[in-house]
Amino acid sequence: MRESASRIVSTHAFEYAIIGIIIANGVLLGMETFPSIHDRYWELMKLGHQVTLGIFIVEAAIKMFAVSPRVDRYFRDPWNVFDFSIIVFSLIPATGSFAVIARLARLLRLLRLVSTVKELRLIVATLVRSIPSMMHILILMGLIVYIYAIIGYQLFHEHDAQNWGGLGASLLTLFNILTLEGWTDVLVTAMNVHPLAWIYFVSFIVIGTFVVVNLFIAVVINNLDEAKQEKLRSLEQPESLESILRELRTTQRTLQQLEERLEQAADETRPPAQS
Repeated sequence: MRESASRIVSTHAFEYAIIGIIIANGVLLGMETFPSIHDRYWELMKLGHQVTLGIFIVEAAIKMFAVSPRVDRYFRDPWNVFDFSIIVFSLIPATGSFAVIARLARLLRLLRLVSTVKELRLIVATLVRSIPSMMHILILMGLIVYIYAIIGYQLFHEHDAQNWGGLGASLLTLFNILTLEGWTDVLVTAMNVHPLAWIYFVSFIVIGTFVVVNLFIAVVINNLDEAKQEKLRSLEQPESLESILRELRTTQRTLQQLEERLEQAADETRPPAQS
């Protein structure tokens, strides 16, 4: 039974079925935002949520049974812990003070799409392992923005107090410039006072937007390559004795079934004995 459960959870059909259920649940959550549909079909939607939760519980139970009696192996995978946590939160009754938590738990089910699709898991793992390197880039970016905010205050606060009236306003203005939205209006106002103000803005955009953002991209790409290499190395590692024995038993059963079919075919093709 455990071998059958292990084969079931490792098949592509099982994976695609779970992905389809998650997508269907997402569509159901989106339909709840339409008041006319919500008021008319709420009972069916409620039943759909209960069925979805039941399927997720059955999925977790099958995965645990596949690794039994060592159920702790199920919780060694962080993605399994994530899926199990969503199931636990979804069991909170949607009444009283827990109603908001229950609604959020239903939304969290959409995040199961990340834990189900291997490519998405790889991207999330890459982003997580990129956080330490990104922190150093954020520190560098914060230092640059802080310096430019003080310079902007010194240059433009007397004539444009709305954008440069203080350190906080200057930081917000520079953050808006980083988005490359509406920064030309700030530039025109500054150039009316200082004709060479374009040097300040252009240099900040080049350093802040192009250089630092490209550093972020470079860090993510580098960690993505490292994550792919680690995945390849893990695939190249020798299989455990347990998995080898499981495959050996499966091969033995297949050979036994083939032998029985051959004997049956030989009996059918053997000419009847003459009296």
